[in-house]
Amino acid sequence: MRTMKAVEVRQPGGPLQLVERDVPSPAMGHVLIKVQACGICHSDVFTREGLWPGIQYPRVPGHEIAGIIDAVGSGVGEWKPGQRVGVGWHGGHCGRCEPCRRGDFILCHRALVPGISYDGGYATYMVAPVEALARIPDDLSNVEAAPLLCAGITTFNALRNSGARPGDVVAVLGVGGLGHLGVQFAAKMGFETVAIARGKDKEALAKKLGARHYIDSSAQNVAETLTALGGAKVILATVTSGKAMSAAIDGLAIDGKLIMVGISEEPVEVPIVKFIVGRHSVQGWPCGTSADSQDTLAFSVQTGIRPMVEEFPLKRAAEAYDRMMSGNARFRVVLTMN
Repeated sequence: MRTMKAVEVRQPGGPLQLVERDVPSPAMGHVLIKVQACGICHSDVFTREGLWPGIQYPRVPGHEIAGIIDAVGSGVGEWKPGQRVGVGWHGGHCGRCEPCRRGDFILCHRALVPGISYDGGYATYMVAPVEALARIPDDLSNVEAAPLLCAGITTFNALRNSGARPGDVVAVLGVGGLGHLGVQFAAKMGFETVAIARGKDKEALAKKLGARHYIDSSAQNVAETLTALGGAKVILATVTSGKAMSAAIDGLAIDGKLIMVGISEEPVEVPIVKFIVGRHSVQGWPCGTSADSQDTLAFSVQTGIRPMVEEFPLKRAAEAYDRMMSGNARFRVVLTMN
């Protein structure tokens, strides 16, 4: 029996521990992936702290997985050993609930998430169902691909489904792990891109990433500055502050939309009269399916979009996790298995 290295959490709130396990075998409709890289996402806190109902421990976290198919179970169609594949937040769906029957797989009532529903990518091998697989283009490295399978798809998919057209003012609120990708996608989609962050220190980077305008939220009134630019058709909120989202809302143009992808426990305050007369709206966006992941990877290759990452070996997963959760990483953290 082959063995592998894995980093697991044995109980809610427990430490990340490096262990040795037997390499699992893929069941029908599943493949065994030899993991090459796995991004660390803030959502991994759900597993580490036991914040998601029904998690069975011990559990291996990780849902930004890039690797190579090592073996296949029966009934996997065209998937074969040797193919490069990625697995993101969408780790499988039931195919029977009402959203699935309507093709809205990401909102499946019994949705599976790698690292939560089953063991994820903090390991040298992991098993995933075929509906979770996205092909990785040859022009992307594994380290580049991994963060695009969650942070990338979330911002890309939200923007391409936002209703904004090339030339429209689109603001990205926050230039962090999600926002630095959102700025790149918005610029490459042809939007007049506005980056919003606290302080002047991110202005040069934001403009290098493609932003045409930069708003320092600590020194400027965000809503007034957006209004002076004609108003934002879309504000993509990647920050984890409901107050910051609320402060930007008055900067929406007619028919403008605030799209929330950053998670905040603070509520967003909506100016009701202005929303009515401006036909404004607020929307949340929950990443996408494996097909959307594949589109994200393809678009990134075509336009030269890449995440900014810090790399750590698997054996330093605990340190890497703390680095990501501290908010000091610039901008994503990726585990490598070499």
